[in-house]
Amino acid sequence: MSNSNACDPDLDWTQVKETSKMLILSAIQVEDMLGEADMSVNTLTESFTSIVEHMQAINSHLLALESCPIRNEAIACCAETTGKIQASIIAFQFYDRMQQCLQHVTLNLKGLSELVENPDRLYNPKEWLLFQSEIRSRYTMESEKLMFDAIVEGKSVSEALSIKKAHQEEDLSDNVELF
Repeated sequence: MSNSNACDPDLDWTQVKETSKMLILSAIQVEDMLGEADMSVNTLTESFTSIVEHMQAINSHLLALESCPIRNEAIACCAETTGKIQASIIAFQFYDRMQQCLQHVTLNLKGLSELVENPDRLYNPKEWLLFQSEIRSRYTMESEKLMFDAIVEGKSVSEALSIKKAHQEEDLSDNVELF
């Protein structure tokens, strides 16, 4: 990429190069935030692992004691805490899914930048079809593929999101979609 920019354009300046720079910038920003978030999530994961181990030990100790109201109340607290830990694990799974999605977005932004930077690819419909096929192949959930197909078919963003949401709701009722 040349050093030419919109503030000081030279004969090599184009909107395509500026677009490419902005796409790469967006991809880098997402990647950077994912890296920072990973450190926090790793800390949380280690903490939850330790909490689970301690809860299991406490529960085992309590079960070894003679039954009494305080012991039974403590066991109930352990069970309630275990439930909250399980809810937290589900939240971690959501984070994992979000991270995977954002990694796909960064790959797509980088790929788009490479495509628009290369005039041989930029004006070649086969290159665009190949790129779109690569994007679609990264999706693991059917709802994502349906949203992608809707956009490629020319539907509006709100229509595509509605299609995705409807499919997700259908899957929730069937409890089938895995990622």
